[in-house]
Amino acid sequence: MERRDFLNGIALAVPAAALSPREILGLAASDDEVYPPALTGMRGSHDGSWEVAHALREGARFPAGASSDTGERYDLVVVGGGLSGLAAAWFFREKAGADARVLVLDNHDDFGGHAKRNEFRVGGRTLLVNGGVLEIESASRYEAEAARLLRALGVDAERGKKSSIEANAALEARGLGAGVFFDKETFGEDRLVAGRGQPTWPEFLARTPLAEPARRDIARLYDAKANPDYMPGLSSAEKKARLARMSYAGFLTDMARVHPEVVKFFQAETHDIFAVGIDAIPALYLWQMGYYPGFAGMGLETTPPETLRREPGGQHGRQPQAGEQPVHFPDGNATLARLLVRSLVPEAVPGGTFDDVITARVAYGRLDREDAPCRLRLRSTVVRVGHAGDPASAREVEVTYVKGGKVRVVRASRCVVACWNTVIPYLCPELPEAQRKALAYAVKAPIVYTNVLLRNAEAFDRLKVASVGAPGGYHSTLFLAEPSEAGEYKAPRTPAEPAIVQMVRTPCRPGLPKKDQHRAGREDLLTTPFAVFEQKVRDQLGRTLGGGGFDAGRDILGLTVNRWPHGYAYTYNTLFDPVEWALQANDDRPCVMARQPFFRITIANSDAAASPHTDAAIREAARAVRELPA
Repeated sequence: MERRDFLNGIALAVPAAALSPREILGLAASDDEVYPPALTGMRGSHDGSWEVAHALREGARFPAGASSDTGERYDLVVVGGGLSGLAAAWFFREKAGADARVLVLDNHDDFGGHAKRNEFRVGGRTLLVNGGVLEIESASRYEAEAARLLRALGVDAERGKKSSIEANAALEARGLGAGVFFDKETFGEDRLVAGRGQPTWPEFLARTPLAEPARRDIARLYDAKANPDYMPGLSSAEKKARLARMSYAGFLTDMARVHPEVVKFFQAETHDIFAVGIDAIPALYLWQMGYYPGFAGMGLETTPPETLRREPGGQHGRQPQAGEQPVHFPDGNATLARLLVRSLVPEAVPGGTFDDVITARVAYGRLDREDAPCRLRLRSTVVRVGHAGDPASAREVEVTYVKGGKVRVVRASRCVVACWNTVIPYLCPELPEAQRKALAYAVKAPIVYTNVLLRNAEAFDRLKVASVGAPGGYHSTLFLAEPSEAGEYKAPRTPAEPAIVQMVRTPCRPGLPKKDQHRAGREDLLTTPFAVFEQKVRDQLGRTLGGGGFDAGRDILGLTVNRWPHGYAYTYNTLFDPVEWALQANDDRPCVMARQPFFRITIANSDAAASPHTDAAIREAARAVRELPA
C-alpha cells in the first residue's frame, strides 16, 4: 500500500489501531473489569496507547466535522496523566479550590506516566514492583514546591529511607552481593563471577575470563595510588573543561591507554542511569558521580554539593547529601501517582493514609464520573489543543482527543499540556515556529524495565548474588527487587519465597551520537515483539543462574515487559550540546524556549527541565500552573 493511501485510510477510518483486539471484536471491557497493574506481557507504552499519536505524526488528520462535541467544559484540562500532569491538577485545585472542574486526559490504560507499578499474584499473595520510575533521589534537596507537595500527600521520606536500608540489609544478611556475567559472544565464554571487586580487585579479576592485560589495567584504575595525572600542568578547571568534551570510553582509551576489553567491561555500566554507554557520556559526568575509576591522580577539586547542579552535567551528576539514602517504595514512584490520584479523585482510591495506599485496589471505573469535580480519563489520546478563535482574545481552549476509535472535543478555560515535548508541536500547530522547533529538539531516551516472577530465589542464594551486571547481555543488568515494605505490604525476604527479578535493557548503538542512539533504540523497541523479549529473558536468566540450579521452564511464573521507547527526558550532554546548556540556570537552552506559555496554554513535564528526576516533573507542573491566566 502506498504511503498516501495508508494515511488516507487512517484519516477516514479514525484510527482503528487505537482499538484493542477486544474493542475491535465488540468485546470492550469496562474500566471496572480491567485492573491494569496486574496485566502482564507487554506493558509500559503498550499496544493501543501509541498508535494514534504515531498516525498524527505521519500526517493523519482529525477534522472538526468528524468530531463529537461532548458539551463538557472545565476550568482546566490537563493533557497527560503522568506525575507532572497529576501534579499540575493538584497545584491548580490548591489555587482555584476543590470545586474547580478539572479533566486529566491520558493515552494509556493506567495513570502515572512512567511511574507505573506491576503486580504479580502468586499463592494468594500479591507482590509489587516498579514498572518505571524507581525512587525519590535526594529528598532533602527537593525545592520548596516539590517538598510541599510530598508533605501534603503524606509522604514520609525518612520512613522510606529506613525501609530501603532495611531491605538492603536483608539481602546482605543472606550473603548476597554484586556479580558480573561474562557472555561467550563478548568475552569468549559464559561465566558468572560473584563478589564484584571483592575481596580485592586483583583477586576478583583473576576469576574472570578477561585477558591478563585487561585485568592489570582494571586493577590499576581502581588503585588510587597507581592513578597518574593524565593532564599535568593544567588547572582543575582546565582539566574539567577537557573532561567535559571527552567520553569516558575516550578517557580510558586515550588517557589511561587501557586494553580494549576494559572498555567492553565498563561499556554498559551507565545504561540504567543515562540510557547510553560510556562512549556517549562525558568523562566529567562520571568523575562527578564518584564511583567510576581512573581520576584519583588528577587533582580535581571536589564540587560542593550545593553547587553541583551548576557544574556541566550537573542534572545527572546530582548526588545525595553525604550518606543520604534514596526513598524507595515497594512499587517505586507509582506510590506518588496513587497518592495524587487519591487527592484528586478520592472515591477511586480507598483509604486515607500513606500506608494503606500501597495495598489499595484502585477503582478504575470511578476515575471519570460525571458528578465529580476532578476526572481522570484514560485510553484517551489527545490529537489537538488550540484556542477557540484568536489566541490573544479567546476565552476557551478546545481539546480534541480519540477514545475507543471516536474523535471527541472538550473545552476549558485553560490547558496544561503535560505530555512529551516532541508530541506537542503536532498537538498545537498554532504555537510560534521557534517554540515548535525548540520542543522538537529533545529525543527521549528509550529504556525497558522487565520484571520476572520466579518460583523462588534459591539460585541467587546458591550463587551469592543479588545483582548481576552483564556487559554484553541483552539486558545490561538484573537484580532481585529490593524487598522494601510499607504498611501491611510484606515483601519476600527468604530464598524459598516467590521473588521478582528486575532486568534493565537500554538498546544502544555505540559509536553514534547520543540522539541517534536514542532514535535507533526507539525503533528497536517498537519492532521487537513480546515473544522475542520472552526468549531473551529465558536465555539470559538460564545462562546466568544455571550454575545455581535455575531452570527457566520450571522457575519462571510470570513476565511483564515495561517498554518505554520514549523514556527518560533528554538531558544536555557536553559531547553533543553546547557546554553552557548543561548549566541548569542557562536561559538559552531549548527546554526554556519550549516551555514558554502561549496565552491559555502552558507546558509541564520533565522535558521542560531537561531532567529525568521526579522533582523536576513536579517543579515544572507548579510553574505551568502559575503561568495560567487568572
